[in-house]
Amino acid sequence: MGTIALTILCSVLMVVGLVGVVLPLLPGIPLSWLGLFIYALGTGFERVSIATVVVFFILTVLTLVLDFAAPMLGARKYRASKFGVFGAFIGFTIGIFVLGFWGIILGPFIGAVLGELIARRKPKQALVSALGAFLGFVAGTLFKIIVILIMAGFFIASLF
Repeated sequence: MGTIALTILCSVLMVVGLVGVVLPLLPGIPLSWLGLFIYALGTGFERVSIATVVVFFILTVLTLVLDFAAPMLGARKYRASKFGVFGAFIGFTIGIFVLGFWGIILGPFIGAVLGELIARRKPKQALVSALGAFLGFVAGTLFKIIVILIMAGFFIASLF
C-alpha cells in the first residue's frame, strides 16, 4: 500500500473514530486506535513506535471499560442504591439500542431513577442519583474525547 493511500485510510479511520465518540453505533476509540496501528505497521513502526501503539491500546481498553462503568460510578458517588447503579447500567445498555445517541444520555438517567424508585427511595434522591449517572456519562465522554484527540495528535505529528 502506498504512503498516500495508507495515510488516507488511517485518516478516515481517525475521523470516523472521532465521530464514533458521539454516535453509539460506531466504536470510536477502537477505530481510531486501528487507524494508528495500521499506520504504525504500514510505516514499519518508524513514525509511530510500538510503545505508543501499546499505550494507546491500553487507553482504548480503559475507555471501553469506562464507557460502561462511568454512569454507574457517577450514580454510586451520589449515594445511589444498588438498584440505582444497576438501573443506570441497564438503562445505558437498553438506551443505546432503543434511543440511539439519546439513549446513551437518557438511558442511565432513566434507569437510575427507576432503580431508585424500585428501591423505594424518595423521588428527590432518585433524581440526585440519576444526576450522578448523567455526570458519570459526561465524564466518560470527556475522557474519550481527550484520548482520541491525543491519539489523533500523535498521528498528525507522525506525518511530519
